[in-house]
Amino acid sequence: MEEIKNVIELEKVTKDYGDFKLDSVSFSVPEGSVCGFIGQNGAGKTTTINLILDVIKRDAGEIRVFGETIDKNSAALREDIGVVFDEMGFHEFMTAKDINFMMKHIYKNWDSEMFFNYLKEFSLPSKKKCGSFSRGMRMKLQIAVALSHHAKLLIMDEPTSGLDPIVRNEMINIFRDYVVEEDHTILLSSHITGDLEKLADEVVFIDKGRIVLAGNKDELLEKHGILKCKKEDLAQVSTSLIVSTEMSSFGAEALVNDRRAAAKLYPDMVIEPAALEQIMIYYVNRRG
Repeated sequence: MEEIKNVIELEKVTKDYGDFKLDSVSFSVPEGSVCGFIGQNGAGKTTTINLILDVIKRDAGEIRVFGETIDKNSAALREDIGVVFDEMGFHEFMTAKDINFMMKHIYKNWDSEMFFNYLKEFSLPSKKKCGSFSRGMRMKLQIAVALSHHAKLLIMDEPTSGLDPIVRNEMINIFRDYVVEEDHTILLSSHITGDLEKLADEVVFIDKGRIVLAGNKDELLEKHGILKCKKEDLAQVSTSLIVSTEMSSFGAEALVNDRRAAAKLYPDMVIEPAALEQIMIYYVNRRG
């Protein structure tokens, strides 16, 4: 059986701004996977992405993309990386035809035919100024550009933020089609965890500049659970199982980090599956 390669690898990566520190971040993204990079706004997602893209320089640690150290090989590696940011990176007076002309002189592997096919598929006009595009159209334009130089890795920072559910669903289907090809990989930063539950194979959760959880999405969902009980019964539950708790007038709820163990130890308590959003909220609300 062929060993799965990691397309992205971070080892103890640190970036200190004084008021915010990305603190010894380590995780990897396997080839052919969709990795959801989750965390609340300000947790360090964009900083991490900018470090991977070599837009900013790390203070410490190692970053490898396609097995190559990024600072030594950044320019060559960019040929195989498609990038989609929250904000459109093109001048508003440009048309898709202008963008095609520009990209031909930036990427060696730029494919004009593929680009215009994507424009047609996404119902995007080629002669209209992109400044007049809706938010959904702007995101589709960025995705068309990212896919049209035969990128093997897509890195996206909040691509579905601010889009209506119909357009978000369209985007998810586009990403699914892209990653069907074995050597295609996606790192997708988002705080919309529902989208990632549909799409992601792997999840990396960052909070306050530190990685809290990382691993297979289904395994993380299977492992965690929401335990519900009376407030007075919560004291019976082992603190080693509890991530954090939430009290209400109806009783107590706790996120447990081992649903099966909790079910064996406390058979009379209700333990329900936890969604990614719930897992994120409970970890963020931990004390200390």
